Amino acid sequence: MKPQKSTRSRGVVLSSVGLKRLQAAILAMEIAENHSQRLTLNKLGDRMNISRKTLTRLLSLDTNVDQKTLKLCFSAFDLELTAEDYTILNEPDKIETSELLSVNLHTRKVNSCKSLLLEPFINEQPKQVESLWPYPDGPVPLDSPLYIERPPIEELVYREVTQPGCVIRIKAPRQMGKSSLMLRLLTFAQKQEYRTVNLNCYQIDSDSLTNLNKLLRGFCCHVARELGIDPKLNEMWDEEIGCKLSSSFYLQSYLLKQIASPVVLVLNEVDRFFEYPHIAQEFFALLRSWCEEAQQNPNWYKLRLVVVYSTEEYATLDINRSPFNIGLPIRLSEFTQQQIEDLARRHGLNWNTTKESSQLMSFVGGHPALIRISLYYLYSQEVTLQELIEEAIANGGIYRYHLWRLWVQLQEKPTLAKTYAELVRVKQSKFLDPIETYKLDSLGLIRFEGDRILPSCELYRAYFAKQLSTIV
Repeated sequence: MKPQKSTRSRGVVLSSVGLKRLQAAILAMEIAENHSQRLTLNKLGDRMNISRKTLTRLLSLDTNVDQKTLKLCFSAFDLELTAEDYTILNEPDKIETSELLSVNLHTRKVNSCKSLLLEPFINEQPKQVESLWPYPDGPVPLDSPLYIERPPIEELVYREVTQPGCVIRIKAPRQMGKSSLMLRLLTFAQKQEYRTVNLNCYQIDSDSLTNLNKLLRGFCCHVARELGIDPKLNEMWDEEIGCKLSSSFYLQSYLLKQIASPVVLVLNEVDRFFEYPHIAQEFFALLRSWCEEAQQNPNWYKLRLVVVYSTEEYATLDINRSPFNIGLPIRLSEFTQQQIEDLARRHGLNWNTTKESSQLMSFVGGHPALIRISLYYLYSQEVTLQELIEEAIANGGIYRYHLWRLWVQLQEKPTLAKTYAELVRVKQSKFLDPIETYKLDSLGLIRFEGDRILPSCELYRAYFAKQLSTIV
């Protein structure tokens, strides 16, 4: 009798922890090396040095592979395989499904132009997804599959940051996704081996915003430390020539001279400066001079400036004195209906028609924060869509904190509040003063439909018609 031919037992399956780690690494790689375009199965397999069939088995989460293959896949993205990344099977082809995400990629047709990065999440059932998504507060994390791209914005900023001496201005009302985009831009820059400095202007002391010399010394010190350079401010600062020239020479002759790679300087929440008009005028004029130097002086070529700001405080300034008129302007748009439906699928919502997305969009528009809050409560099944709308009209409902913030903004500007009260009260469009139009648009409270000016969404119309009724 011939001995039976032994077969190799593939005894491990990717765990939910391992899946999320691998997805985050793939996402970072796609952002950095593929202009945020998702890779096909074939290209991912080539990078991991495994076949497309093996990769499909791996991502299905219900078909076992050998541990060596799994380790090979992780090492392709500079990840070290740990015990939490996989489950060991006692018998081939048996697995405790309660420990894994319920995904069945290998039974579906996969478009060759799409990556499987998000597929395991998109097709889960709501109850399985429920524990995965935190309350949507702040920027979307880098490893989250809930980030929705808004082409061509990502491609534009990734391409622009590679240009010597560039300036990128990311502008939008609050909660429109500026910080989420900035995080991905910084990750892309770091993958290019650029040095990055990220300064949130609300971390600057109030005392520094009343004294230009103190502000610039603190600014230069922060940049130096972020770059890992000993500041040596007292040695390099020359009070005789003034703080503007001192800071310029400091950056050019001391900091940039020691850095071989490009330096991406991000100034986030620059609205902080608008509370101090004199300092803002001086500081932004200096920034502009650096940007102009970077266009013609090789010593400044390495500097790449990114300015991120909400326009709410900016709306209180004279529009004709705006310092932001150079570089690439990026204005974040609202989500389209297709993007809303995509995000709903990623949450695990089973919307078989466009009825739900149309109803939600007609109520809150495509505002990213309002959409994310809505989907969070809908997938957790705390409220139905109809209940959500009824409660929001009555008292703000799940959007109350967002609406209260806008209400406070309007209360601080009585004339603007009166103008908006008239706008939400009437059904047809009305003529608005251009400056008031600009300020309301900066707050995100209006939209344009041809020549018509309307409230941004039905939620704003219903809520503020009631809140502002006493001042008309």
